[in-house]
Amino acid sequence: MTRVELGRRAELAVADYLFARGFDLLARNLRLGHLELDVVARKGSLLVVTEVRTRGRTSYERAFESVSRQKRARIAIAVDRLWRRRSSWMQGVERVRLDAAAVTFVGRETHIDYAPSALSL
Repeated sequence: MTRVELGRRAELAVADYLFARGFDLLARNLRLGHLELDVVARKGSLLVVTEVRTRGRTSYERAFESVSRQKRARIAIAVDRLWRRRSSWMQGVERVRLDAAAVTFVGRETHIDYAPSALSL
């Protein structure tokens, strides 16, 4: 499996994870100019943007550790663009939460470590 395929599989797993918890999936791999948001979902007045990470067993850096300060800043810029460009999605939104998810695959099992509000600047 290529790195891109692994990333898509991880994003799909997180989208399913959020759907199972009552969220409506708005987008996966949402492009906003040169920026991208992995998963965007909504539940009532809460909009959640989730950065999805996966790493191999031999990786030097853990998945959550790979979300650098620079990456968090790019996500915040992308969310600002989302707010301005997708106003129909934002009607009734009272809060935007920036989350992170670390996904690992072991055989046929998928493990998701989900961290709400993990991407503060």
